Amino acid sequence: MPALPQPLHNPGLGARGRNRWRAWWDARHPRSDTLTLTQRNVYILPTRPGWLFALTLLVLLLASINYQLSLGYALTFLLAGSGVVSMHVTHNTLRGLTLHLRPPAPAFAGDAVTVECLLASRSGSPRHGIGLRVAERGVDPRWSWCDVEAAGQTRVHLAFTPSHRGRLALPEIVLETRFPLGLFRAWSHWRPAATALVYPRPESPALPLPAARAVGSGSSAMRHPEGSELEGVRGYRRGDPLKLVVWKKAARSIETGGELVSRDTTSAARHELWLDWAATGPLALEDRLSRLTAWVLAGERSGAAWGLRLPGLELPPGQGEAQRRGALEALALWS
Repeated sequence: MPALPQPLHNPGLGARGRNRWRAWWDARHPRSDTLTLTQRNVYILPTRPGWLFALTLLVLLLASINYQLSLGYALTFLLAGSGVVSMHVTHNTLRGLTLHLRPPAPAFAGDAVTVECLLASRSGSPRHGIGLRVAERGVDPRWSWCDVEAAGQTRVHLAFTPSHRGRLALPEIVLETRFPLGLFRAWSHWRPAATALVYPRPESPALPLPAARAVGSGSSAMRHPEGSELEGVRGYRRGDPLKLVVWKKAARSIETGGELVSRDTTSAARHELWLDWAATGPLALEDRLSRLTAWVLAGERSGAAWGLRLPGLELPPGQGEAQRRGALEALALWS
C-alpha cells in the first residue's frame, strides 16, 4: 500500500512572519528619548464595556424600529452620540502629548532600574487617567497613573528589573488611557533610545578581601626643640584633627614654650589592594564577576588604595567614587 503524502509544513514560516512584523513595528516606532504622540502612533479600540455598550445600542435601535418608539430613537441616538464624543475625548487625551526620558542611573543585576519620564502638554485642557508601564515579558504589568495639567507637565517614575549585566536597551513603555467613560482604550508604544548600565550582582555572602601589600616605607623626621629626633611626627598645622596631636608631648611643649606636634600620617607605609581575576578561584564567568563586584564594594569601604585586574585589562590602584565607578563599569562590560 503506497504511503499517503504528508502535508507540507514549513516550521520557519511563522518565525519569518513574526520577524517581518517586528521589523515593520520597529520601523514605525524608531527609538528616541523624545516622542510626540500623534494620530500616527496612537491607537484606539473599544473595551469590553464598549462592545457591550454597542450591543445595547443595537438592541435599543431594533426595539425602536420594531415598536416605532420615538423616545427609543431619541435615547438610542443620544447614547450613540455620547459614545462618539467619548471616543474622541479618549483619543485626544494622548494625542499631542510630548514625552521625554531621563537616562537611568546604573544599577546591579537583580535590582530595580528606575526610569524617569516627563509628560508635557501644550493644550489648554487637562488630561486625566494616563497610565504608563514597562513592557516586560512574563511580568504582571505595574501601572503608574497620572494627570497632566493644562499646558503643564508631570513626572512619572517607572521601574524594571534586569536579570543580567551589561549595557542594556530600555524596554518599551506603554501608555494607555480609558478616560472618560471606559468605553474605548487608547494606547501607544514608546521605544526609548537610552540604555541602562547594569553591574554584576554582588556575591552574597562575600569572601574576605585578598591581603593588601605595603608599598613604600618612607618616613619623615623633624628636629624637636629639645634636640631629640622623633620619627613620624611634624609640627602642628592649623586644621589638624585633634586625634593626630601627640598629647604626651603637649604638656611639656607648653611648659617649655615649644610648639605642638602631630603625627605624620604620610610617613606610614601605604597599602595597595589588588582585586585579581586569578584570585577568585575556579568559578564560572558570572560567579567570578559577582565576587569581584563584592570585593570592589568592600575595597572602597576599606579605605585602602585598590586596583582591578581582569584578563586583558588592568585598572591602576586608586580610591574614590571615580575608581569605584570605573571598576564596576569594567566588570559590567567585560566579556
